[in-house]
Amino acid sequence: MNAARRQEERRRNIFTRRVALLGLGQLGLLGYLGQRLYRMQVEEGERYATLAEENRVSARLIPPPRGRVLDRDGKVIAGNRLNWRALLVAEQTQDVAATLETFSRIVPLAEHERARIERDVRRHRRFVPVTVREFLTWEEMARIEVNAPDLPGIITDVGTTRMYPEAEHLAHIVGYVAPPAEADIGDDPLLELPGIRVGRAGVERFHDRILRGRAGAVQLEVNAVGRVIRELDRHEGQQGQDVLLSVDAQLQRQVRQRIDEGTSVVVLDARNGEVLAMASKPSFDPNLFNAGVSAAQWREWTRNRSTPLINKCTAGLYAPGSTFKPMVALAALDAKVVGPGERIFCPGHFDLGDTRFHCHSRRGHGAVDLHAALKLSCDVYFYEVARRVGIDRIAAMARRFGLGVDLEIELPGTRKGLMPTREWRISKGKPWNLGDTVVHGIGQGFYQLTPLQLATMTARIASGRALQPHLTRSVGGQPQRVMRPDYWPALGIPDRDMRLVREGMWAVVNEGGGTARVARLPDGTVFAGKTGTTQVRRVSRAERERGFRVENLPREWRPHALFVGYAPYDNPQYAISVIVEHGIGGSLAAAPLARDIMMDTINRFRRAPEGGQRVADAQPAAGTAGAGTAGAPAGGASPSPPPGAGQRR
Repeated sequence: MNAARRQEERRRNIFTRRVALLGLGQLGLLGYLGQRLYRMQVEEGERYATLAEENRVSARLIPPPRGRVLDRDGKVIAGNRLNWRALLVAEQTQDVAATLETFSRIVPLAEHERARIERDVRRHRRFVPVTVREFLTWEEMARIEVNAPDLPGIITDVGTTRMYPEAEHLAHIVGYVAPPAEADIGDDPLLELPGIRVGRAGVERFHDRILRGRAGAVQLEVNAVGRVIRELDRHEGQQGQDVLLSVDAQLQRQVRQRIDEGTSVVVLDARNGEVLAMASKPSFDPNLFNAGVSAAQWREWTRNRSTPLINKCTAGLYAPGSTFKPMVALAALDAKVVGPGERIFCPGHFDLGDTRFHCHSRRGHGAVDLHAALKLSCDVYFYEVARRVGIDRIAAMARRFGLGVDLEIELPGTRKGLMPTREWRISKGKPWNLGDTVVHGIGQGFYQLTPLQLATMTARIASGRALQPHLTRSVGGQPQRVMRPDYWPALGIPDRDMRLVREGMWAVVNEGGGTARVARLPDGTVFAGKTGTTQVRRVSRAERERGFRVENLPREWRPHALFVGYAPYDNPQYAISVIVEHGIGGSLAAAPLARDIMMDTINRFRRAPEGGQRVADAQPAAGTAGAGTAGAPAGGASPSPPPGAGQRR
């Protein structure tokens, strides 16, 4: 009996301990749950509320409109236009193929377009819109809206796309935009947005970040699978800033209408370096990049030997020919190896050892000084002067005038060319010979210069200042300091030396025997310049003895024609460089073209347009050439020479 009672008490004690342990465990669990609930609801309540809100609300960026590019008069040369699009929401139609078939009867779809649409539908969730067709016309939009009941799943949308009203006329300057590549995106979420474009060439690329603007944001309420329920809030983005360029769209169009394929022209403001026109042919239509360039079009561009995608004004490299002779003259005057009145005899050739270098005049020019040598473009004079001064001094002087250096203009891909020196030649593992110096005295040899550099050289000769060519007048309405003539420092060339070269360039156009008499301006404005002819192949002695004529050569073997000049002579405002590939001679092809374009420029800026002041109304730059008279007398008589011109000092 006692044993049974003890056993019962033992069982009761064991049960009591188990109940106590179970109670303690439950109490501990409840305490832990209470602590977790307190932490979630009190300590971290705000965080979890935010997470819940983020699951309900989807924040998305809105691509901002791209800033505009304007010409100097405020005309839009790169802007935006509405882009009407047709989109397909697959979940809103029972048969995607049938919807596309009906759509193609209203707006024709090519087979590759249908294949692309079906591929996009398979890749995306069925409620995500897929682009069917972009750049719809108003008529196409109207047909789609009228037939909406027969097009389940098709919706219309509107965005913006880039447009270039001047098309090929300004393509090389403005450039174009294209979708960003993967390497472009980086940490910028704006570039991940559909429809966003980045600059790929020209000003569009240089000022890309300024033109992009800032993205806006929209808050959308979505369900558990991400489908949009409604729009909660919207903040529009900030449009990119407008960029005002110095180029004049009307003058640019006139220049391109005058030139033929293979011709490059640069017109600068000789007082502050603004680019007024920059044209080369052939060109391309940047609007084609909006919808995507076809493979056939791309092959046509890349296989064209005339390279329409290349801006030859900034990337085309040419030997300068006789347009380089003012640099040789300034280097010689600076080194004092030749005096302004010193005469050098030209028999029509220059002998150095057993090598004969020919002058373009077979009869020779006789005894000529610097003034006559520039006017007549005497090769023998500059052979001898180059021999005396040396290539390194010539190169140093040329760099002061913007040749063979990086001009840092706002056009990506601009080349700095080549200004050869002894050190450069030795670095190639070859010696520099005296014969090399002689050849380089007339602008032949290893020189590689761009039309923009030649125009810059001419503007610096005219102004006496180290101005840099530039395109940007203002960004976001804020003017650039480089527009002011006094922004650029003086070159530091003695006035006498600059005057001698300017007078020689005046004689080229205005004095009897000058190589560019054809370039005289019809309105009496005095034009100063220098012709140039650059061989693209060597003429052998046998060919010369047989009476060689370049006109009989195939076009690709004919020399290039060059001309550089500035006007008006007494108050320089405009500088120009012209290169006509295979144009045979500067006086034959380049000088008349430069004359016509300079006349177009003067006429264009003679009157102030509505709402703005023309460049011609601005104050002239300090340090400009001050010698000379304003123009020619009536009746076509030769203009009066500048003081001292023609005197043999």
